[in-house]
Amino acid sequence: MLIATLLIFACQPAVKKKTKKSKPNIVFIFSDDHAYQAISAYGGILKDYAPTPNIDRIATDGMLFNRCLVTNSICGPSRATILSGKYGHLNGFVSNEGGTKFDGSQITFPKLMQEAGYKTGIVGKWHLGSEPTGFDYWEVLPGQGFYYNPVFNTSSGKHTETGYVTELITEKAINYMEEARKEDQPFLLMLQHKAPHREWEPGPQELELYKDVTFPEPPTLFDTYENRGRAAKEQDMSIELTMRLDRDLKLFDNEKLGTTARLNINQEKAWDEVYDPIIDYYNTANLEGDDLIRFKYQRYMQDYLACIASVDKGVGRVLDYLEEKGLDENTIVIYSSDQGFYLGEHGWFDKRFMYEESLRTPLLVKWPGVTQAGSINNDLVSNLDFAQTFLEIAGAAEPEEMQGSSIVPLLNGTKPADWRSEHYYHYYEYPSWHMVKRHYGIATERYKLIHFYHDVDEWEMYDLETDPNEMKNIYGQANYADVQADLHQRLEQLRVKYQDSDELTEEYLQKSLKRLKHMK
Repeated sequence: MLIATLLIFACQPAVKKKTKKSKPNIVFIFSDDHAYQAISAYGGILKDYAPTPNIDRIATDGMLFNRCLVTNSICGPSRATILSGKYGHLNGFVSNEGGTKFDGSQITFPKLMQEAGYKTGIVGKWHLGSEPTGFDYWEVLPGQGFYYNPVFNTSSGKHTETGYVTELITEKAINYMEEARKEDQPFLLMLQHKAPHREWEPGPQELELYKDVTFPEPPTLFDTYENRGRAAKEQDMSIELTMRLDRDLKLFDNEKLGTTARLNINQEKAWDEVYDPIIDYYNTANLEGDDLIRFKYQRYMQDYLACIASVDKGVGRVLDYLEEKGLDENTIVIYSSDQGFYLGEHGWFDKRFMYEESLRTPLLVKWPGVTQAGSINNDLVSNLDFAQTFLEIAGAAEPEEMQGSSIVPLLNGTKPADWRSEHYYHYYEYPSWHMVKRHYGIATERYKLIHFYHDVDEWEMYDLETDPNEMKNIYGQANYADVQADLHQRLEQLRVKYQDSDELTEEYLQKSLKRLKHMK
């Protein structure tokens, strides 16, 4: 009888015990101000001059999203939206100005992932004023942080480290994963780089990388803003007038100005060997007009893209580590940025506008066994969706207050029938840095309708199919009357859906004006 019983059990199929480890790890690599135009997987005029082979590996092995749009093109509000899954007017963080702090007591996806059995960690740039919550481990830069010899904040205090910030953040991320993999639970790592944020200070390994490279100019570098409203004409983010020769382009004695004052003797020597000849050239060239703009654009690209090269190397180190430790098959790797950035388009740098270069952010996802290698997605997705995506991956419930949609179906190659066909945007930070006027609007696959409502009352509308560079405002044209009416109606529906209103807009405006008056 005993033998028969044993035989019965022996013949039954083995039941695989589901462990916490069966959930995938998530590595979310997040850079600051990284334009999609500066990732070679996205193509564009820079791809053959400044390739990003390691970021491209994520696209080669996974999915590249062509239309990932942000809710507000500025870093703190973008980060707050990602954590909370809500627009800034609901999570309380609509602007970087006036000492705004993220309310860490609210529901965030890392907290819910902890409840779902995940070990959570964040390293690098935080930029939300308050201390991180929902993380088992955090080591973040105070404020914007420094490129060289940065300070890090932890739960036990501050400390300064010698080295280059991108390399240090990468090293800390790998150390975190090395410790996390020893435990019987999946991990979430938010690896958040400072680079390539202004002032674009290249690392010691990249100082000379592009010093002799001449980059192609975008076709709108000398845009005169005809056929656009006051907002484009009155901004303060132009390469010609706003970009500083000292702080931005490094044409200064680093003992006097800039975070490069933090350089030690060896770092300063290497820095001077590269920048002293550039300073000498500028001092003797007597550049003016378009020649000066072209010089400033080249200097901007040389430094900005060198910062990205260091980020790309760090991405390669992370991918190599996952492969070496056998973690790659059960780890989702995501690369994104807080918003897009202008690389000379319209004569600008920075972000903020609802125009394409700043509205679109890169998004690349590698999920072995789920995403089809080399696939491209053209659906409208958003940083509003990230929180619910992470929660679905973790098997955690999505709070009703979150406003996005998980992109897991898209990663599986299936588009839900009710997937969004329009996206809502709202920018608040005016009057302030770069003087981009407040505006909100709707973007569809083809059209864009924008309302600039403070200091002006102007509408702009663009047809991305016929005018991809957004050079001609078609608002009010008779042949677009039906499209315009439709966009107005859909825009108002989106404002209701996302619980935005003129009253809230006015409330935030008055608060910011009070902060500005106090700062003065």
